[in-house]
Amino acid sequence: MSEKKFPIPPFSLEDAKKKIQMAEDGWNSKDPIKVSMAYTVDTEWRNRNQFVNGRDEVQAFLKDKWENELDYKLKKELWVHSDNRIAVRFEYEYRNKENQWFRAYGNENWEFDENGLMKKRYASINDLAIKEEERKFK
Repeated sequence: MSEKKFPIPPFSLEDAKKKIQMAEDGWNSKDPIKVSMAYTVDTEWRNRNQFVNGRDEVQAFLKDKWENELDYKLKKELWVHSDNRIAVRFEYEYRNKENQWFRAYGNENWEFDENGLMKKRYASINDLAIKEEERKFK
């Protein structure tokens, strides 16, 4: 039996928004195994200048990310969607181990397989150093 992650393509506007909220909730859990289960076993990522392939690499990437991006909080919103693709824009905040806060801005392009698992994720992200009192997400 194949893994399925509902909703599955083709996506309606409501389905796309649900997928985005599920992704936001998953990433905010900061649980690399839970998050990785939304992706195909052979998922392909470009995250900034890093290339990540497969769930095992996703789990290692996310474990490292959340060990270094402390107090991580993410917000995503729909940009556009089609049958099996969704584009989002997002921002998230975190602090590093030296207690410098950052807000990261970016866009992601997602492609899903027929079972609703994400097979491709391409993320472009920029970080802006901020003061703690400038935080939006607490």
